[in-house]
Amino acid sequence: MIEWFAWAQMGIAAVATLLCLAFFTMRKGPNDYTLGAVVLIELLLVVQAVIAIVAPFVGNKPTGDGLEFALYLICALVIPIIAVFWALSDRTKWSTLILAVTCFSIGIMVFRMLQIWTVQVV
Repeated sequence: MIEWFAWAQMGIAAVATLLCLAFFTMRKGPNDYTLGAVVLIELLLVVQAVIAIVAPFVGNKPTGDGLEFALYLICALVIPIIAVFWALSDRTKWSTLILAVTCFSIGIMVFRMLQIWTVQVV
């Protein structure tokens, strides 16, 4: 895991959360902007998965539990896909709120993955 990339992911997730919340407060259903933000987050998670697979082979090993990290990563990869399908099937403002919660959750999960990878105090 690359620290600056994780922080970039968290920043983009925060911006995507605010974007989705703005559309929710305007009582708008999911649109290209909100769905595109979630798809961008999913693409960044795929890149993060590739980084997490390659990093131990180049000397960047996790300091914490690898299984816990992998479970967070797998859940983080699945949640945006479910949220996008939800938003495509339910075109109400509540789907936009689900997208906002998804973006916020992914930001928190990336932060926890960064903690697992870099900071383990025993």
